[in-house]
Amino acid sequence: MNVNPAASALAPLVVDSNAMPFAPSPQPGVWRKRLRHEGEAERGRVTSIVRFDPGARFAHHEHPEGEEILVLEGAFADEQGSYPAGTYIFNPDGYAHSVWSNQGCLLFVKLRHYPGKQRQRIVRHWPSLPAKPGLAAGSKSRILYEQAGQPERVRIVRLPPGCEVPLHAHPEGEEILVLEGGIVDEHVSCGPGVWVSYPRASQHQPASPRGALAYVRSGGSSAWG
Repeated sequence: MNVNPAASALAPLVVDSNAMPFAPSPQPGVWRKRLRHEGEAERGRVTSIVRFDPGARFAHHEHPEGEEILVLEGAFADEQGSYPAGTYIFNPDGYAHSVWSNQGCLLFVKLRHYPGKQRQRIVRHWPSLPAKPGLAAGSKSRILYEQAGQPERVRIVRLPPGCEVPLHAHPEGEEILVLEGGIVDEHVSCGPGVWVSYPRASQHQPASPRGALAYVRSGGSSAWG
């Protein structure tokens, strides 16, 4: 991979969730790894890996400024239904529910990143979504969240082995959670469970020697710095 020196000026925030222990949440049987947290202990904006033990429950609660969930393992449920691995759930500002997992589950969760009452609730099983061509040859992108008038765009991106993505910029930042395989660029070499947040005005040339699957979010409050 040829490195453009200008692309190295703004380094990302990198968090390896594999190196973090699960910490208990206020609810018994629910554990979390806080990848990034801003604000009050239980009310701030947070990005986490969350684990429910089998049978664990959360009482009825509200989500100011929205909630985003990607089910990584097991199955998660609320009053609206049950959501197996591969499900993406977007709960808008003010949405309220009780949640539980009969068999246990592992989730990627973002809280308070989506202010605005005009947003719509979304439930999608990403493997069933149509795949669109990505930036690089052979890469595929599936849209999880995109709404007119809102700055955020959330996708599942698959890179084939040997993929090299052209140099591109992120005026409003980007974050990536690697789900499978690995991604390398001027700043990082990361595998499954690594979360990377690129600051505003950054640019990079990602590549994937062995292929990769990743959650990718751009725009809105994904940016930092």
